[in-house]
Amino acid sequence: MSGNYKLYGYRWVVLAVFMFVNLTIQMLWITYAPITGPAAAFYGVTDRQIGLLAMTFMIAFIPLSIPVSWVIDTYGFRLAVSIGSVLMGVFGLLRGFAGANYTLVLWSTIGIAIAQPFLLNAWTKMPANWFPTESRATMVGLVTLANLIGTALGMVLTPVLMENMAIPNIQLLYGGIAAFSAVLFVVLARENPPTPPCPPGEETRALMLDGLKHALTIKPFWLYLLVSFIGLGIFNGLTTWVESIIRPRGFTPTDAGTLGALMIAGGLVGAVVLPALSDKQHKRQRFLMLAFVGTIPGLIGLTFATTAPLLFGSAVVIGFFLVSAMPVGMQYAAEITYPTPEGTSNGLIQLFGQGAVVFVSIMEAMKTSDGSFTPSLLLALGLLVLSALIVTQLKDPDKL
Repeated sequence: MSGNYKLYGYRWVVLAVFMFVNLTIQMLWITYAPITGPAAAFYGVTDRQIGLLAMTFMIAFIPLSIPVSWVIDTYGFRLAVSIGSVLMGVFGLLRGFAGANYTLVLWSTIGIAIAQPFLLNAWTKMPANWFPTESRATMVGLVTLANLIGTALGMVLTPVLMENMAIPNIQLLYGGIAAFSAVLFVVLARENPPTPPCPPGEETRALMLDGLKHALTIKPFWLYLLVSFIGLGIFNGLTTWVESIIRPRGFTPTDAGTLGALMIAGGLVGAVVLPALSDKQHKRQRFLMLAFVGTIPGLIGLTFATTAPLLFGSAVVIGFFLVSAMPVGMQYAAEITYPTPEGTSNGLIQLFGQGAVVFVSIMEAMKTSDGSFTPSLLLALGLLVLSALIVTQLKDPDKL
C-alpha cells in the first residue's frame, strides 16, 4: 500500500469468476470440432455445416466487437460481461434442448456467439481495474489460460462423452456448466476496488471514440493488428478443422481431441511463462518474435506427421509458442495506444483476429480431392514467416 492506492485480496475472486465464464464459452465454441464427422452424420449435414457452428463465433464477432467495446468502456466490464454470461448460459441450455434439429442448434449457437465479444473484449479491462501495471500482462495470460482450458476440455471431453451420451445431452451438460458460471459472475463480480490498484494516472484512459481515433493513428498498432489477424486465423483454423485435418492420415476423433488438448496444454504453459517473463524483463517485441518463430517447426510437424508421437509433439510446440503471443500482444497494444481504453484496443485486436474466419473458410476450400489440408497448412507456414518479418518492425513502448 502506498498513498491512496492499494491492492485488495478480492481481486482474485473477480479474476476467478471472470476466468470461469471465459472457460465455459470456449467449451461451447469448440465442442463440435473433434467430432466433426460423427456430428455431421448425426444431424444429417456436411462437414462444412458443422464447421460453421465454430465459424459463427468469428462471424458474429465482426459487427459486434466495436459496439461491445463501447459498452465495456462506457458502462464497465461487470455489466458487459454479465450480459454476455447470461446470453451464454441461456443459449447454451437451448442448444442442448434442440435435440437433433440442426437449424435450432445453429440459431442457439448464434445466440452464444453474440455473447462472446462481451467476454473476450474485457480481457484487458478487468486487470486494469484491479491489478497494478506491472502484472497486467500476467493477468491477461491467466485469462488466456482459462480460455485454453475451456477449449481443451471441449476437445477432450466431447469424444469421450460421445461414447456414452447422445450429442444433445453433451450440449445440455455444457450449457448447464455455462449457466452456473454466469450466476457466479453476476453474483460475485465487482467493477472496481474501493481504491485504485496503481498510482494516479496509470488507470486513466480516454473516452472510447477518442481512444479509437488515437489507436488508429499509431503505425505499430496497425502492424500488430495484422500479426494478430494471422496468428488467430491459424489457431482458429487448426482448432476448427482439427478432426478433418488428421482424418485422411488414419487418425480418429479421439486422436483429434488429444491433439487439440495437447496443443492447448502447450498453450497453457506458454500463456503463463512467456507473459510473466515479458513483464519481468519489461520487453514485449522479443517475446512476440519468439512466439511466431517458435511456432514454425511445430506447424511443419503437424503438416507432415503420420505417427502419433510426432503429431502430438508438434501440437504441444504450436500451442506453447502461438498461444503465448496473445496475452503479450494485447498488453503491448494497450501500452503503445495509451490513453486508448483497454477495452477498445483489446476489441480491435479481437476483431481483426476473428475476422480471420476468412482464413478458416479458405482452409476448407483449399482441401484436396482426397480430403488433405496440406496446401492450406503450407499457406499457414508462409504466413508465420510473414508475421515474424512484421514483428521485426515493432518496438517496445518507451514506458514499461
